[in-house]
Parts: sequence; structure tokens; C-alpha cells
Amino acid sequence: MVKAPSTETLRDLQARVREEARALGFDAVGFADATDDPATAQRLHRWLGEGMHGAMGWMETRAHQRQGPQSLWPDAMSVIALGASYAPSTDPLAHEDEPDTARISVYAQGRDYHDAVKKKLKALARWLVAEAARAGLGERQVKVFVDTAPVMEKPLGQKAGLGWQGKHTNLVSREHGSWLFLGAVFADLPFAPDPEHDDRCGSCSECQSACPTDAFPEPYRLDARRCISYLTIEHAGPIPEEFRAAMGNRIYGCDDCLAVCPWNKFADTAHRWKEFLPRAELVAPRLAEFLALDDAGFRALFSGSPIKRIGRNRFVRNCLIAAGNSGNEDLVEPVEALRSDPDPVVAEAAEWAAARLIAAT
Repeated sequence: MVKAPSTETLRDLQARVREEARALGFDAVGFADATDDPATAQRLHRWLGEGMHGAMGWMETRAHQRQGPQSLWPDAMSVIALGASYAPSTDPLAHEDEPDTARISVYAQGRDYHDAVKKKLKALARWLVAEAARAGLGERQVKVFVDTAPVMEKPLGQKAGLGWQGKHTNLVSREHGSWLFLGAVFADLPFAPDPEHDDRCGSCSECQSACPTDAFPEPYRLDARRCISYLTIEHAGPIPEEFRAAMGNRIYGCDDCLAVCPWNKFADTAHRWKEFLPRAELVAPRLAEFLALDDAGFRALFSGSPIKRIGRNRFVRNCLIAAGNSGNEDLVEPVEALRSDPDPVVAEAAEWAAARLIAAT
């Protein structure tokens, strides 16, 4: 039978959890109780009810579990919220006026963060289970999550004191700016919660003004259907024409609302995670090289990258939109070649891009 942990034992174990998380490479760690937050659940259901999740049906399907930690796992007592910084050493907006250059979101220029973060989360979880047993607390249960499960990491990060959800809806840290990958360990131990972080956005509206497609109907609310990150990654069909020109040369994700956040000036760009360092060939790639990719070439180039999950067709579709916006007549030939692509979405994007390029020359 598992004995009730003493306050002193829990306090000691909690302090060592922080130390172990830091030793594993996490830049931010905090604790929150695992009870569901009705306000967070209400905001989620309102957002889903208004259809702002677009085609992300998996968010609606598991909304009942996404309401809070105990809705997902009733035995959870505490959440250990963790953050890993991927702050870029260069300006993510540096290539916005270079139409021949393809822009890839900072987070996707390195290795797939899901794999890297989950590996460290599992290591922390194994350590915690072993240390709890060593402290006489019996066989404890833990669960780890990073982005792919029905877990609201950003509100949990705020609740655990890592930062606050900014007006762009992402977590903002005073130490790491807008550049944190988030993960969580759920535990059946009653750790003492950290103070929830205050909102420090104030009157700033930089992120709202920076959005190329006006994806924020109001501060702290994102309409994914208008978001370039959603359109280039989650959206499978043709890109709605009203957003194509605004996409510019963005082919995978968009960093604009994150990049302009004033809190980024405090972010340390000296990475402890080598996995997050950008691959040279993805920092400022040329559009022409991507337009020539077949499925095998795409898979080889993006092996180990988060970009691989959208597949060649969706990726080339994005590149064609960027090509159409480039005004570069040298791209007419590779674009024309894709008008007969077997994928109808790629072929349609090629038709649009070819028409744009011909009109611009």
C-alpha cells in the first residue's frame, strides 16, 4: 500500500525534480495542480463552437479530454510543465523581402522537436518514478506529453509559472521570449504548485499588427482558418485565394507574430539543445530547388524534420504559392512543369502561380 507522502519528502523530491529537469536540458520548469480549469475549458469550447479550428477535427473529437489534466487522466495530481528554448540567433524576418528565398518557420529548421523533447521527458519520468520509490513513496504513475496529445500545454505553462499566454495565444516568457517548446509530465503526486504567471502584454499590440492575414479577431484569440501556419501545415486542400498574396514567401509556418514580440530581446540564443540548431540548407533555401522535388527527394531531404509530416504534395503546393508571389520569371519553367502534376491541388496551385508570374513579366 502506498503511504501518504510527508510534506518534507515531497518538498525535497520536488526540488530535485527541478534540478534533474535542468540537468536534462530544460530551460524552464514549473509545477501546477492537475485540477481542470473551467475557464480554460470554456474558452476551448467557444473557440471550437465558432469553427476557428478549421479542419483540425482531432481537436473537436477529443475536446472532452482537452478540457484539463484530470479530464485526460483522473489520477493526475500534479503537472510538471517544462520548456525548451529554441530562440533563433538571427532575425526570423530577415528574408521577408527576398521573394526568391523560401521562408521556413524557425522551429522547423532543425530536427523534429517532438522526438527530442519527448526523449528527455521520458528520461525525467523514469527518474521521478525511481526516486519516488527510493523515498518510500511506492510505485508511482506518470505520463508524458508533447504537443501530439489532447493537452493544453500553453495554459498549463501559464498556470505553472513558465510565462503567460500572450495576445498571439502562444506562451511568452520573460527569460525566453516567444520561443519555447512545451512539454508536460503528469504525476500522481501532490507537489506544491508554483504561482501562476501574470500577463505582461500590457498595451502592446505588435503581434496583432504583424499578422499578414489578420488571423486575430481580437487579442488572445486566433482564427486558425486565417493563420499561415495552419494554411501551410494543417490545411490539406487548395489555399484560399484571399490569403495567397499575403503568404509571400512563407512555405512552412509563419513566425511574424512571435518574432515582433518585445520580450524576445531577453531570450538567450545560446542553445543547449543541438537538435534545435538550424540546418544550413533550410535557413535561406531557394524556391527553385524545392519545386523540383518528387516524393522520394522530399522524404530524403526532410528525414528527421517536422516538415516531413505534411508530405511532398502539400509542401510543393506551398512552394508554388511562394513562386507565384515572387515575380521571378526564372521560375516560370519549373512552375509550368507542375501544371500537369498528378495531384490536383498541386496542379491548381501551379496554374495560379504560372498566371501570376506571366502577368508580372
